[in-house]
Amino acid sequence: MQVAEKIRTPAQINAVALKAYARVADAWRLSLKEAAGLADMSESTWKRAKKPDFAGELTKDQLLRLSAVIGIYKSLELYFSEPLARSWFTRPNRGPLFGGSRPVDTAIDGGLPQILAVRTYLDALRGGA
Repeated sequence: MQVAEKIRTPAQINAVALKAYARVADAWRLSLKEAAGLADMSESTWKRAKKPDFAGELTKDQLLRLSAVIGIYKSLELYFSEPLARSWFTRPNRGPLFGGSRPVDTAIDGGLPQILAVRTYLDALRGGA
């Protein structure tokens, strides 16, 4: 049996990533500034990127950020019940990665390394580590 491989264009990949990320930002009730900061975009670029007809390109760093944030969202949805899963990222946290700050703030300030650290932290919680 031969499987047909569907090749996606960068524009298609960007569109899917941005749509999923916009849903996460909405579910977490992120401000325009927070959503743009997590994605490493200006607020005006994020406003344009949320629209279905956005034709701009995302950098590899931005795509990785979006992917990691979507992974964080999925981990929270699997690990916690809905009220906490939807608010965890925007609530102060005394965990070792956050020092009393909100995970969203540490992720914006720490950039991609911190976003990936949060994802790894949640994956470890989910895995029982």
